[in-house]
Amino acid sequence: MHAEIHGHRGARGLRPENTLPGLAHALELGVDALEFDVALTADRRAVLTHDLTVSPVTSADRRPAFPGDPLFPYVGRPVGELTLAQLRTLECGVRYPRHPADRFAATQLPVPDTRMPTLGAVLGLVEAYGADDVRLHVELKSDPTRPWLCPGPREFTETVIAELAQHDRLGGAAILSFDWRILEAARSLAPAVARYALLERATADQAWFNGLRPEDFDGDLAAVAAAAGGTVFSPDHVMVDEELARRAERAGLPLVVWTVNDPGRAAEMLDLGVAGIVTDYPDRMRALWTERGMRLPAPARFALRASG
Repeated sequence: MHAEIHGHRGARGLRPENTLPGLAHALELGVDALEFDVALTADRRAVLTHDLTVSPVTSADRRPAFPGDPLFPYVGRPVGELTLAQLRTLECGVRYPRHPADRFAATQLPVPDTRMPTLGAVLGLVEAYGADDVRLHVELKSDPTRPWLCPGPREFTETVIAELAQHDRLGGAAILSFDWRILEAARSLAPAVARYALLERATADQAWFNGLRPEDFDGDLAAVAAAAGGTVFSPDHVMVDEELARRAERAGLPLVVWTVNDPGRAAEMLDLGVAGIVTDYPDRMRALWTERGMRLPAPARFALRASG
């Protein structure tokens, strides 16, 4: 069988998440896809961040963007209220766990003096690695229950797709979201691009499903995902069992599960026939793939291409 390894937020268990060092490390380990999160700044730049407010775990204030900035400190403020210049002052290479039991504190190597990258910088990084075969899985962070924190789904999707197209990366990209309004927008704007219908228990309701009601599909969430415009069904692995796997198959959707860090659980998912596993530890999955004699994605190496 063939299944893919997707690096979650780069390689979150090993390097700072949603950063250029983290994404580079995943490329160097070897992944089929780089998964990362984007949001829009106040000046409508796409930046990598998992949270719609600046996280005190992945970010720390260093200085204001300009003397007397009334929005400083920036940690805790909505990303959409801050400009790229303000966000670029943050330290994003050192994890600041809220409690000693932080599950990545023991395994994530800090990379101090790391900044929040733009989507454009990520596309440049992938180009520098010559990683044309690695797909870019761009998760658009949008919350229909908190619209004041998010741009409109169409504007957001247009911005991301335009940047991917500008760098000639649409053909090797996928659009991911828990907010299935994004899937509808992506289907309209770039119908050939893969669309991942993300799902967790907290978002398993009509508010996130672009108005679709699960009861109209006999509770079959894979069928809802297909109707919403998803081309891949991507639920939290804790929701996945044989029944859900069969429902995805009946809906005609490949099943990609997240976030699986235990090789034993990953083996269970492989036995269910999943098409891919999203993981914070691509190294662990590569060891499992090797043990099972499965095809491994090739590691990438940094090598700037010569200009003409």
